[in-house]
Amino acid sequence: MSLPADYHMHTPLCRHATGEPTELAAQAVRLGLSEIGFSEHNPMPRDDWDDWRLRQEDLDTYVKNVQRARRDHPQLIIKLALEVDFIPGLEDWIKQLAARHPWDYLIGSVHYVSDSWALDNPNKISEWQNRDVFEVWTAYFDRLTLAAESGLFEIIGHADLCKKFCFYPKQDCTPLFTKFLAAARRQGVAMELNTAGLRKDCKEIYPSPQIVQLAAQHGVPITFGSDAHAPHEVGLNFAEAVALAKNAGYTHYCRFTQRRREDIELI
Repeated sequence: MSLPADYHMHTPLCRHATGEPTELAAQAVRLGLSEIGFSEHNPMPRDDWDDWRLRQEDLDTYVKNVQRARRDHPQLIIKLALEVDFIPGLEDWIKQLAARHPWDYLIGSVHYVSDSWALDNPNKISEWQNRDVFEVWTAYFDRLTLAAESGLFEIIGHADLCKKFCFYPKQDCTPLFTKFLAAARRQGVAMELNTAGLRKDCKEIYPSPQIVQLAAQHGVPITFGSDAHAPHEVGLNFAEAVALAKNAGYTHYCRFTQRRREDIELI
């Protein structure tokens, strides 16, 4: 099986990953991948926002490190990107970042459901105990829908990250999913199938088979990402992700160059 491009990978500059870009690229070559993309966590307007992303002063270094990986592995297509937190009110900051370098794509992700709580942060898992789970899921998907509607991103990342620690609401969340997917379809935004969920408590690809099925019905395009934070995670569980996509009816996935989309047959 020919594996699709792995468009979601991190580097040590985010302060919680190992392996320089050239090392992750070397692993991609060993696996037979023909294309990858680095999508480091974006800098925030303040470097003390949290401790798991690029500092502003490291943005140019990140770009240089990806360029080095390109030189070291000329047989591999390597895209330059960012994973960008969507937080209402920071749209102008995102536009500034978008203008800084010739990005191939931007992944819009939601981690924060408030300015102070990233719901996937293991150091803040106790916050779940103080919240109504359905309200958290609603806030999460509301922001994800706004991200899809914003026109700022080519891809939406790990679209049900809120399941990471297995806090599931009793209520039916289908209306939340369909509202998000309808927005993605209107804007032509792709949805990522992210295999990192298999390595988390939820033990399931992001997003769930239900959401992937709904996305196929809505005509939402897809990409694939390992969310690798170390070389051995590159392309991990891609066979399962491809099977999930095909079972939902997908025949193509997307690649991006200079923020322009191309559809590729899913083999």
